[in-house]
Amino acid sequence: MSFTRFAPVAAMAVLLTACGTNPADRAISGAGLGAASGAAIGAAAGNPAMGAAIGAAAGGIAGAVTKPDQVDLGKPVWR
Repeated sequence: MSFTRFAPVAAMAVLLTACGTNPADRAISGAGLGAASGAAIGAAAGNPAMGAAIGAAAGGIAGAVTKPDQVDLGKPVWR
């Protein structure tokens, strides 16, 4: 699997995990997003279960260590 396929998914997961208000919320949402994206990447590589497990672990860790004020997505499009 090439890095160019994984990098956008990883970046999106890290950005979205900062949306929770406390570390537990961010860890849970990060694990869910990581599992989903890991399963998708793992399915392309031939092992979706392993991809989901790795993605859940990476997403959970990323969610637990990020803070909401670390990610600035800018002004919403609708405003």
